[in-house]
Amino acid sequence: MSGLALLGLTALLGHGVGAPLCLSRQLRMPGDYVLGGLFPLRTAEDADLSGRTQPNTPVCSRFSAPGLLWALAVKMAVEEINRSSALLPGLRLGFDLFDTCSESVVAMKPSLMFMAKAGSRDVAADCDYTQYQPRVLAVIGPHSSELAIVTGKFFGFFLIPQVSYGASTEQLSNREVFPSFFRTVPSDRVQAVAMVELLQEFRWNWVAALGSDDEYGRQGLSLFSRIANTRGICIAHEGLVPLSPAPHAQADATLGLLQRVNQSSVQVVVLFASARTARTFFIYSLRCGLSPKVWVASEAWLTSDLVMTLPGMDKMGTVLGFLQRGAPMPEFSSYVQTCLALAADPAHCASLETEQPGRDEQVVGPRCSQCDHITLQNVSADLPNHQAFAAYAAVYGVAQALHNTLLCNASGCPSRERVQPWQLLENMINLTFRPHGLPMRFDDSGNVEMGYDLKLWVWQDRKPQPRTVGAFDGSLQLQRSRMHWHTPGSEEPVSQCSRQCEEGQVRRAKGYHSCCYDCVDCKAGSYKSNSDDLTCTQCDEDKWSPDRSLHCFPRKFKFLAWGELIVLLLLLLLGLALGLVLVALGLFVQHRDSPLVLASGGPQAVFSLACLSMACISVLLIPGRPSRTSCLAQQPLLHLPLTGCLSTLLLQAADIFVESQLPLSWADRLRGHLRGPRAWLVVLLAMLAEAALCVWYLVGFPPEVVTDWQVLPTEVLVHCYVRSWVSFGLVHVTNIILASLCFLGTFLVPSQPGRYNSARGLTFAMLSYFITWISFVPLFANTHVAYQPAVQMGANLFCVLGILATVYLPKCFLLLWQPERNTPEFFLGGRGGSRGGNETQGKNE
Repeated sequence: MSGLALLGLTALLGHGVGAPLCLSRQLRMPGDYVLGGLFPLRTAEDADLSGRTQPNTPVCSRFSAPGLLWALAVKMAVEEINRSSALLPGLRLGFDLFDTCSESVVAMKPSLMFMAKAGSRDVAADCDYTQYQPRVLAVIGPHSSELAIVTGKFFGFFLIPQVSYGASTEQLSNREVFPSFFRTVPSDRVQAVAMVELLQEFRWNWVAALGSDDEYGRQGLSLFSRIANTRGICIAHEGLVPLSPAPHAQADATLGLLQRVNQSSVQVVVLFASARTARTFFIYSLRCGLSPKVWVASEAWLTSDLVMTLPGMDKMGTVLGFLQRGAPMPEFSSYVQTCLALAADPAHCASLETEQPGRDEQVVGPRCSQCDHITLQNVSADLPNHQAFAAYAAVYGVAQALHNTLLCNASGCPSRERVQPWQLLENMINLTFRPHGLPMRFDDSGNVEMGYDLKLWVWQDRKPQPRTVGAFDGSLQLQRSRMHWHTPGSEEPVSQCSRQCEEGQVRRAKGYHSCCYDCVDCKAGSYKSNSDDLTCTQCDEDKWSPDRSLHCFPRKFKFLAWGELIVLLLLLLLGLALGLVLVALGLFVQHRDSPLVLASGGPQAVFSLACLSMACISVLLIPGRPSRTSCLAQQPLLHLPLTGCLSTLLLQAADIFVESQLPLSWADRLRGHLRGPRAWLVVLLAMLAEAALCVWYLVGFPPEVVTDWQVLPTEVLVHCYVRSWVSFGLVHVTNIILASLCFLGTFLVPSQPGRYNSARGLTFAMLSYFITWISFVPLFANTHVAYQPAVQMGANLFCVLGILATVYLPKCFLLLWQPERNTPEFFLGGRGGSRGGNETQGKNE
């Protein structure tokens, strides 16, 4: 403790227990330029002004320690400046500090006194106040937003600078209404943004927002609600805590408000209220047994002793909020002790009476009679968390502006002209000053940019101690490890109307609030592009996505690829069919002059087998990525060889029919034509007819390569698109006619003893043809379009194998393993051999 403080304490001890102090007389000091001050030194016991019928003053009897500390911070700043040579060298600042009682009717009296002419108590009514010299150069205060709005308009009319150390409502930033208002605390907008970011950080999007029913609460609540709504935070209930003068009406309204908060099931409540209102609200909350919640406090009540010392507050849950960050002032506590000690020194009090006769008290009443009956214990509880720096900085802001206006330098202030308040105002806009080494600047709206500390109440000895757990300097920084919650196990509270949607889910709102929703999966083909999306975004045509996807994937082209299992199996089947055809063709060429080959048509049989080999090879056009050429060539290259094969089989069937069903004279004549060169005309005419149908199909309804984006969920299908299924069916007409005639000519032919039954083979060949293509129709129609080419490929091969297995493979068996039967009698029925031999052969059979 300093020597001065020690002397003062000694004087205090010798002053007598219970003797009044002269602290109230320290609230005034003369100077070359005087600063007015408005501070809540006291509060009224009964603030009900509704029944006020005369312009009298309310009784202010309750001492307010925070107000006195703000006043002493101003006093300390003025004394520092007067002792310093850096600011206003050679000039002396004075101050005149009054009580507002936190009521506008009380604050207006000293405000009028400040406007009185210097050296008098009269306020002149002039047309032009340019040369008007009021008693004060500028006003420090008041603390309350509600009072600042009243006094701000009043001082704004005279353009007297007013610097508040606590009024934070955004309304005061309006330069048209408050042209001379400044403040050393941030606007409520900054605090509201910080609160919203705090809620976002913890994902609390379902909250209640309450405010006191005064200018501070209404403005702060409105600001918070607007910002919260733009950030996706839903306010389950919004209301004002009433300040009704009737106790019963206030209780009913507050309890109704609490009931609605409870019914909304929120776990986080934002309370933008003055300290007195907050205390009243929590008294009712304790009475009705409100469940513990997270309370996001506004700066006005976060460190207020009125709320912190309320019995039962430890049962209300977790309290945290933002507190303006200023420069540390460790010397302020010792300064307060010194002021109290000097106030107890009779000699010091007598000197104050001589220097400052108290004449103004006769007009505005005593400055603070309760201040003369306090001890250090009355203010010590508020000292650790008191925001004295804002009032301290306000003095330095005015002093720096006066310093600049007077063109002061290190040697003195050369300008000796009396500065008018409006002249000072010009130099305060965009002013930079450094109270206690901290750089500060008034912007165009009179605001300063200052950071906030996030404070959390930590309970110690039945009283909470604010612990710093984060900071806000335009963005929020948290120290989660220092945070403690009221929940079991100190688990982080959750306040959400609906659970967080999982990845790939979007919100479908239910009810009025956007935070109440159902989580809906994004279906295949859509995705959730951003975390805040309310609808799924469809993938582009060339992309796909699974269910609940966060992005789309490129589609791959799908066609009947060579490496697919089904294609490999069909290629094995193709190899088998083609191998058997080629073996049969080789055997028939090798034995071309044998009775078996001649009975099968000779050259026509060789041509038929060659056509079957071409039909086998044609299926190779089906696998692989389709092209226009392959799509156009598939049907002609299959059906033309098949027509050639069927036409030769028809000649064999006709030969058998003629021999067995017609008279011998007719039969010999017709068989000459069926086995002679003219028989090739039938083959040629059949192939020309089929070629004509194929040309008509390709010209009139040409198949085309189609890229289908819809048929497959994850791939894009490339296939040959048949434009007309009717024309596709008509291409088969020639072959159907040939197969039908062949079947009709053979299935009724009786078998002859001792001869090879060629009719039976042809009948079964045509049956296999019909079974294959009749089965093809429903199988093709019910197969996924991606695998329809495989069905077509298989039908072609089974058609070839059916003809091969029923007509040619049995003959190959005879050529290889029963060559003794390769005789004219067995195959030609006696032509080229004796009938007796034929009969013998028949008996042997």
